[in-house]
Amino acid sequence: MNAISTKEEFLIWLLKQDSQWAFDCLYRMYAHRLFAFALEYCHQKETAEEIVEDTFIWIWNHRHDIKQEQTLRSLVFIKARHLLINAYRATLNSPQFEDYIDYANCLGSQEQGSQMEYDEFMSAIHKGLNQLPPTQQRVIRLSRFEQKSVKEIASMMNLKEQTVRNQLSLGLKQLMVIIGRLGYGILSFLLFMS
Repeated sequence: MNAISTKEEFLIWLLKQDSQWAFDCLYRMYAHRLFAFALEYCHQKETAEEIVEDTFIWIWNHRHDIKQEQTLRSLVFIKARHLLINAYRATLNSPQFEDYIDYANCLGSQEQGSQMEYDEFMSAIHKGLNQLPPTQQRVIRLSRFEQKSVKEIASMMNLKEQTVRNQLSLGLKQLMVIIGRLGYGILSFLLFMS
């Protein structure tokens, strides 16, 4: 064994030797930060806790394949980011967070996206929405932010379902153009896919 210079390096080495104690130490080292990271995007305590648990289950199950020797920091945050994306794709609870995480991932951001970047992203979406006609604004807000179905929106707005579909499609296309002009061009396809 090479000389181990840090506690974490030693814990990683022990983890690869199937040490439950080392795994528990690594969990305590990262769980709080990982929980805060997940909560920043999903805003749901239970979901954030699941992301932390699933990340460390994955770490344990893949402990023999881990290439990192000095720190698991990048690995745990990258895995958590992927789990967040998968959670949103599965539940569609909050596509604006999925869009942001995809956007941050495409840019290759490091372990943690900053709240300022997220605020700028949401500000761009709201600026774009405010430039749309009122009906398109309301349809997009109900569909993308409140997760209402076309049928529910039609009922709420006293419109035909096809009218809702048309307004949603037209509004999203226009929003993609506006978002692109505001410097978030990579989001164009993400907004339309939700």
